[in-house]
Amino acid sequence: MDTIITRFPPSPTGTLHIGGARTALFNWLYARKTNGKFILRIEDTDTARSTKESVDAILESLEWLGIDWDEGPYFQTERYPIYNEYIEKLVESGSAYYCSCTPDEVNAMREEAKARGLKPMYNGKCRQRKLTKSDNTVVRLKTPDSGVTIVKDIVKGDTAFQNSEMDDFIIQRSDGSAMYNLAVVIDDITMGINTIIRGDDHLINTPKQMLIYKALGADMPVFGHVPMVLGSDKSRLSKRHGAMSVGEYKILGFLPDAMINYLVRLGWSHGDQEFFEKDDLIEKFDLEHLGRSASMFDTDKLVSLNSKHIQNKTPEELAGPLLFHLKNLGIDAKNDAFTRGVIETLQPRSKTLVEMAKGAVFYYQDDVKFDEKAAKKFLKQDILDVLQKSADYIEGLETYTQESLEDVFKKIMAETDLKFGKIAQPLRVAITGTTVSPGIFEMLLALGKDKTVLRIKRAIQFISKSGLFQDKA
Repeated sequence: MDTIITRFPPSPTGTLHIGGARTALFNWLYARKTNGKFILRIEDTDTARSTKESVDAILESLEWLGIDWDEGPYFQTERYPIYNEYIEKLVESGSAYYCSCTPDEVNAMREEAKARGLKPMYNGKCRQRKLTKSDNTVVRLKTPDSGVTIVKDIVKGDTAFQNSEMDDFIIQRSDGSAMYNLAVVIDDITMGINTIIRGDDHLINTPKQMLIYKALGADMPVFGHVPMVLGSDKSRLSKRHGAMSVGEYKILGFLPDAMINYLVRLGWSHGDQEFFEKDDLIEKFDLEHLGRSASMFDTDKLVSLNSKHIQNKTPEELAGPLLFHLKNLGIDAKNDAFTRGVIETLQPRSKTLVEMAKGAVFYYQDDVKFDEKAAKKFLKQDILDVLQKSADYIEGLETYTQESLEDVFKKIMAETDLKFGKIAQPLRVAITGTTVSPGIFEMLLALGKDKTVLRIKRAIQFISKSGLFQDKA
């Protein structure tokens, strides 16, 4: 069997969005599953709209997702000589010809056909004129006058297109630049692409591309056109459905593995399995289970998957990505044992890395800022004795473990006749500044003995000096 060679050919006129990322993923997974090759090609012939910034953004998004490529990136604007060579072959073989009809003349032909109840199209006026190349000529492919072109599609099945409804379409503009359908086919032929998985919005181009393959006597690739991703209202996916560029999902705290997992499930299935790691996907991915129905983008499902992937990672795996989000909050943290301990306390409850980073802020603050409502309710004069005992007993511990901390609070409960909740909540506010945090023991252990004692003492000073939240007689 020939080596499977797939490709992803984005246009650098913007960032990488959900649909494009899914297309890249399907092609990448199939190449990796079959030990084939995955080629990256930048289709930048729209020079007016293509930008280096878009190229960089696309490459960065692919790299973040972990979608690597074996060849490329190739740029179509650097391949014009190759296109011209093949166009000359098509003209010399009689499969294509020069046409000098002006746009106004072509429009008149279309209007005439329309008036006769026919499909508006170019009428082939220059087919037999044997024109030579000039400044005002385009090159058109000779299309069959009869018969059908059948797209054999591994996703949608066979789709037949009547050749009589395809006019002799342009493959080279008068300025010498290649048209999209010609450039794509030449690229795929010269790069050895034999499997093409793309969105079904490209299906309308496929019969034209097949005619170019046939005119060149080239082997036809395998085509698979996957349905588009739709919004919850079944309209074309857009930002109003919550869909954004791939780079924005990184900023919002999603893990690349969660994005990969979610993207692949937008149009592919493996039984009822929902959760996949990347290696698992490479092992199980196939073309037979690509769906024929459009998939609906659901932000809630993505968030749920992201939460599961966060829980499935080790603190060591999450530390690097978390530092990026901590930095965005102005925290210069290190990938060290302290940060990994912080992650361990927040991991079970975090849906995104942004949520985790926000929850981690108090660990890195030198001076805790007390939430006014929390302080007014829990940092009162009558809690001073409990906080002082907590600071003294914890400071006196020789070993700082959950067991030793539990002994401390048992002792305080016995001495004060208070239940644990009446001790833990004021202590939580003293340590974090708020009433919401990870479990008290795991939090204290992650924070460390010295920082814990220091924060309790500062809370004592706050209560003693301010008097603001003391009970009034």
